[in-house]
Amino acid sequence: MAGRKACFVDYIALILLIVGGINWGLMGAIEKDLIQGILKLDYTIARSIYVLVGLAGIWGLFATLGRLK
Repeated sequence: MAGRKACFVDYIALILLIVGGINWGLMGAIEKDLIQGILKLDYTIARSIYVLVGLAGIWGLFATLGRLK
């Protein structure tokens, strides 16, 4: 696993982690929710994106731990 190349899922996870990080930063700094407030997405769609960001975080955790071995 240490020498594996990044796959499509790795890139999608990275994008979702960046979006999630920016969202948390905006929530902390100016109390605005990027996903639901600024983009005006429906609650169900926003909640689905939150779940995807969470799954991306888990994916990134295991990908990072796999590279540390």
